Amino acid sequence: MTEQFSKTDHARDRAQIRRMREQHSNMRDRDLANMLEISEAELLAAFCGHGVRRIAANFDLLFNGLKEVGEVMALTRNESAVHEKIGPFEKFVNGKRAALMLGEQIDMRMFPAVWAHGFAVERQDGENLRRSLQFFDATGEAVFKVHARPKTDLEGWNNLIDKLLLSDQDAEIEFEEKAHSETDRKPASAEVGETLRKRWQGLTDPHQFHGMLKDLDLHRLSALEVAGHQWAWKLDESAVAAMLHLAANEALPIMCFVGNKGSIQIHSGAIKTVMDKGPWINVLDPTFHLHLRTDHIASVWAVRKPADIEHVTSIEVYDENENLIIQFFGVRKEGSVERSEWRDLIERLPQVPTNAAIGVAS
Repeated sequence: MTEQFSKTDHARDRAQIRRMREQHSNMRDRDLANMLEISEAELLAAFCGHGVRRIAANFDLLFNGLKEVGEVMALTRNESAVHEKIGPFEKFVNGKRAALMLGEQIDMRMFPAVWAHGFAVERQDGENLRRSLQFFDATGEAVFKVHARPKTDLEGWNNLIDKLLLSDQDAEIEFEEKAHSETDRKPASAEVGETLRKRWQGLTDPHQFHGMLKDLDLHRLSALEVAGHQWAWKLDESAVAAMLHLAANEALPIMCFVGNKGSIQIHSGAIKTVMDKGPWINVLDPTFHLHLRTDHIASVWAVRKPADIEHVTSIEVYDENENLIIQFFGVRKEGSVERSEWRDLIERLPQVPTNAAIGVAS
């Protein structure tokens, strides 16, 4: 019989949480935490002293240390997409506001102010001991995880944990309340739309796009709705799956970005194995796994941005709360024209009729 867990004064009873974990041994941590109405980090904290240790989110120690352990699996996710890359950590570039991890397989952008809690986790799975380092924001929402693999240097892994280990191993951790994600954005006015189109035309690098939106105080979707068909057009929700299958069939190298407030993870290269399973569409390649909830997709846009040479074209996918789930680009070397095969693929994807797309912004 399953023990009932209620959100009362005993909701943070660690022994009770551990019992619930045992009763639901096949559930993923994120799903179990949702069922218990606690954060995923709070679930892990209940196991401090039981296979879980608290560690510091110290970027210098963490990422320079990960370079010494060889092959691992790096995981960044949001509510609707999971992005997994298998390989070594290579070149780490630290920064106060943002840090970079550059490499052939693991390519990331990290935002240190968001990383609040860390845990080293060991969990028995049959005859195997699964090891991971997991990091969370102040609300207990996951921002990044790294999992040991059979080829991981466990001596280096354990040495890294020793360096990161906190003196305070108390499971009583204070977490902030999670803010509601409902959007309250307003459509762009005609005047702002005109200014946006002029500014958009004058961009010389896609990385200037975020600053332009910030200057104009515009939500990303509001900008897409008034940009005009030259720069953005709405695609059918089926376009994402169609693009993945076409890219795989045509061996077309793509870039795939999945992120949250604390981390963005990037894949660059061809994809081969694309599988649909229930609401999920999956890429299952040797060094890249992607899991995307297609039933969470509320809108899809094709977007052009001026670049150093001509322009680049992306696909942006949003959920019902107008959060960006995932982005796709064609692989392009800086200083080179975007691949014509990628542009052609985008043009072949099913579009939403023009009058329907215009109606969104009215």
